[in-house]
Amino acid sequence: MKLLRFGPVGAEKPGLLDADDNIRDLSAIVSDVSGAVLSDARLAELRRIDPTALPLVEGNPRLGACVGQVGKFICIGLNYADHAAESGMALPEEPVIFFKATSAICGPNDNVEIPRTSVKTDWEVELGVVIGKPTKYVSVENALDHVAGYCVVNDLSERDFQLHRSGQWVKGKSCDTFGPIGPWLVTRDEVADPQALDMYLEVNGHCYQNGSTTTMHFGVATVISHLSQFMSLQPGDVISTGTPPGVGMGQTPETYLKPGDKIELGISGLGVQKQNVVDSE
Repeated sequence: MKLLRFGPVGAEKPGLLDADDNIRDLSAIVSDVSGAVLSDARLAELRRIDPTALPLVEGNPRLGACVGQVGKFICIGLNYADHAAESGMALPEEPVIFFKATSAICGPNDNVEIPRTSVKTDWEVELGVVIGKPTKYVSVENALDHVAGYCVVNDLSERDFQLHRSGQWVKGKSCDTFGPIGPWLVTRDEVADPQALDMYLEVNGHCYQNGSTTTMHFGVATVISHLSQFMSLQPGDVISTGTPPGVGMGQTPETYLKPGDKIELGISGLGVQKQNVVDSE
């Protein structure tokens, strides 16, 4: 099942994608794709609905982030060996954890804004994991049972803010529009193996990232289990699990986003994002 949110910013409605890739309105059934709606029981109820019995959404509405009311937006750094190498950083012994502000979250096709004073705005295609049930001290063996579904995340980063402006990485990760999520939340029953997903990212038609979750240093189950030792995870929390090589910082010469650029990124089975790059308002 592919769940989504559609409509204007701040007024998104819940929906699902039917077998013909049409959007169906779920707002008479649930108030949002968030919280308790992400539990196994509620998802099972939604799965039993005949999509053709739901109102058809006409046209091409804006898509919002595929999960609403996100409590925590947690990211894992340096989680692909090749990306760690291109960043000039050692592969970590434990997952590197940092946060993005939830105000960075936006729709999968919304404009990406270059922050004021930015000189190194970069791209990162990542597998997003959405938690479906309260999770605390979970084992690696049981961790995937706590996943509601998976999605595409672009973990945009301002490298100068991140690496040269002191303090934690969060400063370079949390600018407005630096967290496109979606287009869909694909429920875990449709993802046979989260460690076998191809992923790519293009800028202006040039493919910079062409990788696979098979090369993750710490797999999804390990990441969830590890996080749950330090904090409880709640339904709707989003974990962005790291990026393969090919980011702008790793190019020779380094290459960064500028107004007018067009980004396209996707993960097999999870959909595609397309963003225009603009100056910050």
